Amino acid sequence: MGEIDFNTIGVQLWSILLLVIYAVITLVVGFWLVGRLTNILEKALLKKEIDLSLQKFLIRLISIGLKVLVLISVAGLVGIPTTSFVAVIGAAGLAVGLALQGSLANFAGGVLILFLKPFKVGDFIEGAGHSGTVEEISIFYTHMKTAKNQAVVIPNAQLSNNSIINYSTKPIRRLDLVFGIDYSDDIDKAKEVLKNIISSDSRVLDDPSYMIAVESLGDNAVNIVTRSWCKNEDYWDLHFGFTEKVKKEFDANGISFPFPQHDIHIIKD
Repeated sequence: MGEIDFNTIGVQLWSILLLVIYAVITLVVGFWLVGRLTNILEKALLKKEIDLSLQKFLIRLISIGLKVLVLISVAGLVGIPTTSFVAVIGAAGLAVGLALQGSLANFAGGVLILFLKPFKVGDFIEGAGHSGTVEEISIFYTHMKTAKNQAVVIPNAQLSNNSIINYSTKPIRRLDLVFGIDYSDDIDKAKEVLKNIISSDSRVLDDPSYMIAVESLGDNAVNIVTRSWCKNEDYWDLHFGFTEKVKKEFDANGISFPFPQHDIHIIKD
């Protein structure tokens, strides 16, 4: 048996110890730098007034990604092959991506919604075949409450990839109503009645101005359209109140609402 070279072993152990110390220092410093970077990013996102849930998710995602890079770097320092790590991570990422295609699409949609803000909590919107008030915008789903107090949960991918009508963005809305009168009724008189109803309602705005006009000559009636502007919060009250008032005023002024009718001609041989 050969003699044990304690000097060589000591040098090797010392090299390994230095390598471990170096790796630990690199790991600690790396994690510290990740913490500093995420803090800076968090402050920058706060200044941008990005949704809080999205901020937390992005910070967590970036932090995990950077820490994984630090761990791979440390593994390379101590002599562990990093190629296999990268291959495993890539394969796992591909497998997860294929398995969660729908969820990833919803996530991407949620990020777009929270960044671009086509709507916010409290807005009344119409999209993906539903309409209602937005109660919560999460990373994957948007929660809405319909006018019938029904809870609707919509995947964000459907909202981000399709048209959305946001009724709350603009402070005022235009109310369009059509009233049919009989062909024998006086059009000017009907328009005057409508004008008096609109001008006497304080909810109707002076600017933009309202409009009253004959829209079409229907099969059974002359259709008169009214277009008036009001504040967003007054829209439905004005809609229902105006419709009721027109019925009462037309009755009082002898203006009729014609029923659908057909003329039948009987021909005898």
